[in-house]
Order: sequence, then C-alpha cells, then structure tokens
Amino acid sequence: MTEKFGAKSTADQVLSGVDLKGKRFFITGASSGIGLETARSLVSHGASVVGAVRDLAKAEPATTSVRDAASQGGGSLELIELDLASLQSVRACADKLLADGQPFDSIIANAGVMATPFGRTVDGFEVQFGTNHLGHFALINRIEPLLADNGRLVVLSSQAHRVADIDLDDPNFEQQAYDPWAAYGRSKTANSLFAAEFDRRHRDRGIRAASVMPGNSLTALPRHLAQEDLQGLFETVGKARAEAGLPPAELKEIPQAAATSVWAAVVADKDDIGGHYLEDCAVAPIDDTPNPFADGVRSYALDADKAKQLWAKTEELIGGAS
Repeated sequence: MTEKFGAKSTADQVLSGVDLKGKRFFITGASSGIGLETARSLVSHGASVVGAVRDLAKAEPATTSVRDAASQGGGSLELIELDLASLQSVRACADKLLADGQPFDSIIANAGVMATPFGRTVDGFEVQFGTNHLGHFALINRIEPLLADNGRLVVLSSQAHRVADIDLDDPNFEQQAYDPWAAYGRSKTANSLFAAEFDRRHRDRGIRAASVMPGNSLTALPRHLAQEDLQGLFETVGKARAEAGLPPAELKEIPQAAATSVWAAVVADKDDIGGHYLEDCAVAPIDDTPNPFADGVRSYALDADKAKQLWAKTEELIGGAS
C-alpha cells in the first residue's frame, strides 16, 4: 500500500495527497537548506511548523518562501530562537515551548555544523559534538513531554558517521589532536545512537525515533570549506566509491535531500523505521566495510550498549554544565 520512494524523490512527492491540517511539527535549523525545504513542504500540506533558528532577525526574510507556501497550503510557520551551542539558549527555548504547552506530532532535529575549525561552545564542549549532539539531546529530552503519544523523532545523521565512532573517553578532544572530519563523524554517530536509545526509551508511548542520512546536497553546511577543499572532497568520494565498485555518488537537489526527513516524520510506517538509520526513503542496510563513502550504516552507529553508554555520558556532561 505504501508508495515506494527513493533517492530521486522530493519532499513534495513524498507528501503528495497527504493532508497535514491539525498536525504540528518542530524543526531545528529551519531557516536554510534542508530544514527550510522540510518546513516549506510540511506547511504547504497544511501543517503547523515551529522552526527553531539561531538568529530571528536573519530568519524572518530567509523563511519568506515557507510563509508563502503556508498561506497557499493552509499551514503556518512560527519561529523560535535557539542556539544549540549554548545550553542556556537550549533551556530558554525548551521552557518557552513547554509554557506554550502545545504538543508536536513530530520533532525533526535537523540543525547542525560540519567540519568546523576547532572551537568550544560557551559551555566548554567541542563545537561539533556540542552543537550536533549535546544541544539536541538537552533540548529534545526537555521537550519530550510535548511529543504526542505515537509521535516521531527524526534526527539527522550523515554518511559521515562512517568516518568515526564516538569516543566516550575524550569526546571534547582534550587529549588528542583535533581533526574536523573525525569530530563531525563522531557527532553524526552520536546522532544515530541518540535516536536509537530515545526510541527504546519511549516506544511504550508509541513514540518511534529514527536517524536520517539526507543525502549530499549543496547547502550552507560546508561553509567552513574552501571551494577547492570541497572539490577535493567530491573527488575523494568518487575515487573511493569507484575503487569499491560502487556507483558514483550523486549530489541531491535540496528538495530531494529533504525527502527522507519528511518520509520518516509523516509517511513511513513508524514501527518499521523506529530505531533504524534511514537513507533514500528506506531503512538502510548495515554495511561494515571501512569505506567511509559507502552507503548504509555501520553497526556501531546502532549499537544498543553504546547508545546507553553515550546517553549516560551525555547526562553527565550536560548535567555538570546546566
């Protein structure tokens, strides 16, 4: 009965014929790239979207296309301020949502930073781990009571999880040389493990959680990379895939990159996707070949014991900082 979607599907195609009036979604990073397109597609089908953004003044003009789609599709967009690299900002955002008290059918943890130069958040965490994982962990656990029974959590991970497993002994690069790609890979593995453990903890309420590899697309995410570095990365990916006998990696248009998020949040059977890592609008197969540019998910990113250990470590880290 469920229509089959794939790598080329767009968010609008996934939602074709779906009426989302009366449904409410929360999306982090809603003012650019995949988050913006996810929000636009949802509101154009009647959904109410609360979009978290780092800078409200910049986000207002940046989200005009979403408001236009909302007025035509019967949906709505509301923006709320959130800096995931500040636990104080995370708490303020969560408390505002809790005070409002309206439930969400789905939460989409979409925001993130990639391959940043070394830095620390205001709370002293390595920036990518602090933003991509710790900030989302703190926010989502605080607003979890607002996630409706039978709701869904979608956490954006990345193919880059294949680059590096988490390091629970030195998550903030205090005892080792910083590598921007290793740090990004670890944070994306953490995103997948967080979704897996959140799914385990909340499925008794009918809530299911999954992580998503949206597909590679040209968004503002690689803003820390020079053009030649980005070109070099694409060439490295192409070579590694060719050597492994894999088809060339294809860049997705942003509407295609938003499709798996929307599919997971609305269309997919939640019990089929719960606890899994998704790509191209499907549950990804486990693939433990060391090639970082292969498709599929490495088993360490879904390891139940590791997910529990990361959860405990994260509580310890943010408990001390909050």
